[in-house]
Amino acid sequence: MRKLCFLVVLFSIAAFAQDNNETNAIDVNFIKGNVFPHTDDLQHLVTGHPEGVMINFLRQTHGDKEWQKAYNYPDYGCYFLYQDFKNEILGKNFALGMHYNFYFFNRNLVFKLAQGVALTTNPQDKETNSKNNAFGSKILANTNFGLSFKKEYIVDNFGIQAGLIFTHFSNGRLKAPNSGLNTYALSVGVNYNFTDKIKREKDTISVNLAFKEPIRYNIILRTGVNESPIIGSGQHPFYHFGFYVDKRVNRKSALQLGTEVFISNFFKDFIKYQSVAYPEQNLDPNTDFKRVGVFVGHELFINKISLEAQVGYYIYQPYKFDIPVYDRLGMKYYFNKKTYTGLSIKTHGFLAEALEFAIGVRL
Repeated sequence: MRKLCFLVVLFSIAAFAQDNNETNAIDVNFIKGNVFPHTDDLQHLVTGHPEGVMINFLRQTHGDKEWQKAYNYPDYGCYFLYQDFKNEILGKNFALGMHYNFYFFNRNLVFKLAQGVALTTNPQDKETNSKNNAFGSKILANTNFGLSFKKEYIVDNFGIQAGLIFTHFSNGRLKAPNSGLNTYALSVGVNYNFTDKIKREKDTISVNLAFKEPIRYNIILRTGVNESPIIGSGQHPFYHFGFYVDKRVNRKSALQLGTEVFISNFFKDFIKYQSVAYPEQNLDPNTDFKRVGVFVGHELFINKISLEAQVGYYIYQPYKFDIPVYDRLGMKYYFNKKTYTGLSIKTHGFLAEALEFAIGVRL
């Protein structure tokens, strides 16, 4: 989890390392909603209506950089999230990370994307809290999506906002159990601008959205540790080697097509365990644990940071433990035009398999 914290700090520093000609604001939001039980074994955790507070510190852009104009002058910054799940098994979570706000419809509609790390007060413990199959470790990853209506400067520098927010907590199967937990909630709050209202003049120089590049070739290694679904079976390293091509279709987007090899070492012991524990399956303990997948993806370039989404299919999967379709959501930071690092989570539907730390080259 130290790597996870380091990468979150790296992305936060990268996001804040922009032009100083920006303004600041803050908003505070009260949230209340429901747990979304994406698997049957989470039903016992749905006992109340989770509630909490989310505080966002905003750096407001005004078009000093080309990417700011391309994205309609977004906000970026850091957030703090407190969430009480109203369930003694789950306890409470505290999260800290970075976010982007993207504006639409005359800057009244806001889409929020936030990613960070979280601390849970009551993780699974086989003696004192065995029923918590959502959080297997004290430190978790946190992802949030929000859509809200926002109105600034209603009374002096104060404004209001209200909308919907989706929160997700998971440790990416760094440690079992890890069903993770999703909530959807209403969000209501106030915002405050530290400067008087600034009129954004429409730039007379258009942003080059018809951005073109030749096909690029990517080689990437994603690695980390994870554990089988058997609690206490131990963490093992994994290595995901990928090769893919991408093609920029405009200033913001690139399409991807590639293949990758998955070497997840926890499967070796897990296959042997399954062959002994469930002899009726007639599972060969020497079944190959490696997998090969093909995938398509989309990368959204913002500045030095990009967001990535991929969907893949296993074309080689001798041990069919998971469904053959997998997906990945991630974030990259480009050191330069050719090298990057990244953080992503690989899942099968809502069930996480690995929290991946990546290093890659784009040629």
